Amino acid sequence: MTHPIFPCLWFDGKAKEVATFYCSVFKESKILSENPMVVMFELNGSKFMALNGGPQCKFDEAVSFVVNCDTQEEIDDYWEKLTEGGQESQCGWLKDKYGVSWQIVPSILGELMSEPERSARVVQAFMGMKKLDMKVLKNV
Repeated sequence: MTHPIFPCLWFDGKAKEVATFYCSVFKESKILSENPMVVMFELNGSKFMALNGGPQCKFDEAVSFVVNCDTQEEIDDYWEKLTEGGQESQCGWLKDKYGVSWQIVPSILGELMSEPERSARVVQAFMGMKKLDMKVLKNV
């Protein structure tokens, strides 16, 4: 039997806090199970594990979670919630207050990038942005 693959995120004693926070950010979410070491949770249909592993491991940008958004309102909402206590980066990237990297992007970005005559203009536009602006990207 094949089982789905899911990420295990290592935190310093904050697994329940983190899972609860992420479940508050994403509408279709829930905590699946918990014990003193591990909290299993689901965000928009994707399963995650939060581990109370200790202070020795830290997150970096080598791994990030991509959130595709259909509207600017979704982009704005996720951006606002996930940057609170965290930090903005460029090109739709951010780090949340727990150090986890996220990419908040319009779901049409791949389509815009696949048009050869438009791709370079789209890249140039989003390279100058922190939070992505769908209207600007659609009109370049």
